[in-house]
This record gives sequence, C-alpha cells and structure tokens, in this order.
Amino acid sequence: MNIQVLGAESLGVRGLCVYVTTDTRRVVIDPGVALGYRRHGLLPHPFQVAVGAVVRQNIVNALRGATDVVISHFHGDHVPLADANPYQMPLDSVSGSLSSLRVWGPARSGLDPKMASRRDDIAMVPGEGILAADGREECPLSFSSPMPHGEYDNGLGDVILTRIEAGGRVFVHASDIQLLESKPIRQIVDWEPDIVLTGGPPLYLPQLGEQARKAAWKNAQELSRNVPTLLIDHHLLRSRGGIRWLKKLNDKSENYVGCAADYMDRAPAFLEAWRETLYAEMKVPDGWHKAYSRGQVDTAGYRKWRGWDLSGSLPL
Repeated sequence: MNIQVLGAESLGVRGLCVYVTTDTRRVVIDPGVALGYRRHGLLPHPFQVAVGAVVRQNIVNALRGATDVVISHFHGDHVPLADANPYQMPLDSVSGSLSSLRVWGPARSGLDPKMASRRDDIAMVPGEGILAADGREECPLSFSSPMPHGEYDNGLGDVILTRIEAGGRVFVHASDIQLLESKPIRQIVDWEPDIVLTGGPPLYLPQLGEQARKAAWKNAQELSRNVPTLLIDHHLLRSRGGIRWLKKLNDKSENYVGCAADYMDRAPAFLEAWRETLYAEMKVPDGWHKAYSRGQVDTAGYRKWRGWDLSGSLPL
C-alpha cells in the first residue's frame, strides 16, 4: 500500500486529501481544496494561491488514475464544488473523472440543506451517483458510522472515517474529528491501524473552550500510544500555537507523531499560519484578488518564497 498526502495545512492549503494505492484499488479521499478565505484580516497571499493551484492539479491528476473516490463530508475544503470560489476545487474540473469512478460518501439523510445540495451536485455527474458509505465494507475499504465533526451538537454535522487494509498494513483517514470526542478515537483504536491521518483541534478559534482543549490533548495521547505512525494536520496547523502543540505531542510520545509534510518528506509549509509574514515579505497590490478572480492577473512573480520555488509548477 502506498499513501500520498496531496493536500493539507502543512502542505500549504486547507484540506486533507490523500491518494492510496493498493494492488486492486486506487483511492482518492477528500478531493477538495481551500485556502481560508480570510485570516488575520487578509485574503490568501498570491504565493499561497500558487501553491493551491499546484495542489489542485495534483488532485486532478490523481483522480484520472483512480478507481474510487471517498468524500468524508461535504465541507468546501473536502469536496469539489459547483459554486467554488477562485481558491477551491471546481466540480467541472473533475466531473469527467468522477463519472467513471465509484464515489463513496455520507448518505443524504441527515445532511443539512446546504450539504445535501452539494451532494446532489456531485450525484448529478453521470455515473453511479454517490454510494452511501455509512458503516459499509467493500474490501479493502471499510467505513465508519457517522462521527461528530468536532464536538457533538456544534452544527457542523458528521464525518465518515475510512479504513484501508492491504499488504499487511492498515491506514485510517479520520478527517475532521478534531480529536474532541471519544467515540471516533475508540473506532480508530479498534481498527488497529498502522498509520492514521487525522485533523487536530482548531486551537486558533477563540470559542474552543478549555475543556475541549484538554479533551483533544487526552485523545491525541491515546492515539499516539496505540498508533505507530500518527499524522495530525488540518485545523490544528492553521496557527503557530498548533504547530507548537504538535511538536510537544511528538516529544512526549514513544511512537511517531508528525504532520502530512513530515510524512511526505517535505519542508512544512504552514502558509495560513504564516499569512501575515507572507504579506510582510512579499507585498500585494490593492485589487490583486479581484483581478485574479476575473482572470486578469496570475501568480507570476509570487512563485518563489524562501526555499520554495513553484516556477516549474512542481509539487512542493
């Protein structure tokens, strides 16, 4: 089994997209991208926009060779969108690939109207529609029952976890559980994975209370004791505090704890956490984002920063 993380906060974008290949299946999980529309009062920096374009193209390329697509939930950083903003994954850019694949996702029942509409948009792409994944198994894939997106009753809905077993190894994609509730943690441990990719707590949100922060730390420690390779990314790494939190967890764990960039052997690109630094070091003229959305400018002149060079449109 080969596991490639295509998009995550440590790779410069919002998302948790992974491409898993086995002898019999090629699975893309969560083929969506976002950049965080506004952080610290700032729109995405053009360098981050350039990184997002590379990540989107890598996901498009992966979908062309896939057999299956899994959607953990229908938030805009995890799914292609019919109404994508300039920094997200447009549905029409991948509809040709989706029409020939098995697409798995949460059942429509229980979704709020906005998420149900996004599901319907994808289901309208010619093909088998979306197969309800909730609690199903189709070797080498297994799916959990719906799990809370963060804390219970927060209005964000549920997510589906994915287990893939092949070649004597087990991989679990745990999406946006944020490590805030015990139910998904028990499910992951029961699945006995060798490697887990999950979203950590959104420490950058001031409304995340102290009790929730303590629960996330406790649950992260539980996973780190039971999972040989634990990758925590996504919400956690949108802030410098989250980066420090992850390092502290690794320092206290006997097993390996890291982020997606570590696993992919790339220098972490915490571009949302570093957005203010990007603006300070590479100035952006007024009106750039509006011109970009109209196709009047591109990211030329913003494809190199510190040790990164996107001028050849190569992956990070």
